[in-house]
Amino acid sequence: MESIDLHLLATALRWAAEGHRFALVTVVRTWGSAPQPPGAWLVLRDDGLLEGSVSGGCIEEDLRARRRAGQLGDQRPFHLTYGVNQEEAARFGLPCGGTLELVVEPAPALATLEALATRLAQQQLVLRQVDLASGHVTLRTAPSGAQLTWDGHRLTTVHGPQWRLLLIGAGQIARYLSPMAQALGYAITICDPRPEYGPLWDVAGTQLVTTMPDDTLLAMAPDSRCAVVALTHDPKLDDLVLLQALRSPAFYVGALGSRRNSAQRRARLAQHFHFTPAELARLHGPVGLPIGSHTPPEIAVAILAEMTAVRNGIPLPSWGPTPTGASEALPCVSP
Repeated sequence: MESIDLHLLATALRWAAEGHRFALVTVVRTWGSAPQPPGAWLVLRDDGLLEGSVSGGCIEEDLRARRRAGQLGDQRPFHLTYGVNQEEAARFGLPCGGTLELVVEPAPALATLEALATRLAQQQLVLRQVDLASGHVTLRTAPSGAQLTWDGHRLTTVHGPQWRLLLIGAGQIARYLSPMAQALGYAITICDPRPEYGPLWDVAGTQLVTTMPDDTLLAMAPDSRCAVVALTHDPKLDDLVLLQALRSPAFYVGALGSRRNSAQRRARLAQHFHFTPAELARLHGPVGLPIGSHTPPEIAVAILAEMTAVRNGIPLPSWGPTPTGASEALPCVSP
């Protein structure tokens, strides 16, 4: 599954090949409540067709109207502001008096967009800088942790996999989880030293390694934009990566297993490896939100939902006691 950036770029380049002109519109600043965060973007074709989103729909309709009226300019980038007062905020569907500022590029250079698409396909993290005064656009490699900046004259956006996900186990859950995570901007590394799993891995856009899990994580030098999920259900592999991950800056560490097995894992880590309660509290196990997941794709959804909540600082629900009649082994399927 392509990232949003790659999908929008592919759409824009396809339209250009078909002879259409298009504008590129990016959210650069918000105040109060706004439907989309800074960095969200869309491409708007000359006939009003669009891909992507900058709001709940009303602003998109206004952009279409401006396009039909010839009010989006010809070449030079410029900025627009919506929701400067309560009346306008209500008109454009911006709740709680929200305000949204956009940068519009009426005719982005195709060569630069093609270069950006190529670099993103190679899993590179890229800064794209637009100078509104000159219309000049440049691309350069982004440092880790780079963020969007906008000073009213120059816009710098970040594109590519801004997050990393290490999955231990090249099984069914990883096969569903990987493309979902790619769509959310994760660069995926699959670690599985087992000879019966690695050769079968064929998910596009991911990196398969067959080194041991602890060595793999150390080589990645995990930071606060890295997540680690152990999916083999084999302590000889899962525990290896947890020993490193729980003492690393990784923002999310999870491991597949039932509540009983998860409790046994925590006891094992505390007894034999002297993990503190605070360190063990970082472990999400059973991994994923408690949504009643049974199948590999359902478990993948639950894992990614929990990762997203942690990434966004949202409090998580507790698994709580096992419901009457429910299987203690859930979620626990073949890796």
